[in-house]
Amino acid sequence: MKKQKQRGHASHERWLVSYADFITLMFAFFVVLYASSQTDIRKQAQVAQAINQAFKALGLFQPDKVDPHAKPAALSPDPAVTPINIVLGEELSAQPTATVKADFERMRKELTARLSNQIAHHVVALSIGRTGLVISLREAGFYDSGSTNPHPGSLGSIDSIVSILRPTPYDIRIEGHTDNVPIHTSQYASNWELSTARATHMAKIFIENFKFEPQRLAASGYAEFHPVASNDTPEGRGQNRRVDIIVLPSINGVPQIDSVPTLTPPTRSAPAGHGAPASTASGRASTAPAAVSVH
Repeated sequence: MKKQKQRGHASHERWLVSYADFITLMFAFFVVLYASSQTDIRKQAQVAQAINQAFKALGLFQPDKVDPHAKPAALSPDPAVTPINIVLGEELSAQPTATVKADFERMRKELTARLSNQIAHHVVALSIGRTGLVISLREAGFYDSGSTNPHPGSLGSIDSIVSILRPTPYDIRIEGHTDNVPIHTSQYASNWELSTARATHMAKIFIENFKFEPQRLAASGYAEFHPVASNDTPEGRGQNRRVDIIVLPSINGVPQIDSVPTLTPPTRSAPAGHGAPASTASGRASTAPAAVSVH
């Protein structure tokens, strides 16, 4: 009698292999999520401070402000790391030094005396604001429509301006502005191009005609996006078509403002192996070009 071949035993638990693989993948996934959430806070602080210092040199950051009603930030588990507060988009709390204020006021008085005729005819306007001393040259008195070349007769006014600004140490930013009427010519396809061309051409006149130091100059084009009056009336559009020469409260890119107190971190004893707490970064600001900029 032949022995019947023993049939192989069928396994009903093979699903456990796939299940184990799935659980392993899920475990690895959540480990990665946990690891990514536990970033190096010290490196974050270093990066934030580096960005803050870089923009500080450009005059784009405003000083740190302490809000008495704000809740304190959570402390880092690393006692050697101090939170860095960066404040943007608010009014300046740091003010130019008394020397800068006095210089700006003196320049404004001298310009008012030399350009009294142009000011009376509303083709030149002077003001001192948080960005600095602003000298506005209206298109009506200096340019033909769509042109970047000032009228030959206006070079005397520009000479008067340069003769007062050149002896000072302050940086100068020249800004081109237009109204909101679109322009499309063979030379300029948009108001961006016209405003930038006017600013850069004025900088060129400062350098070539009046021997102004190029390293003190910057040129920016804002098109119609920084109006000083309503574009709904011809008078308002006439005020918006302008070139602003701004004397900045900075020298060689360094803001000349009163010192800003930095936030003092809470005193905590550092365990062995950790350095002393890093000081909180501070920033200083002026208005940043929001358009095409040529330096």
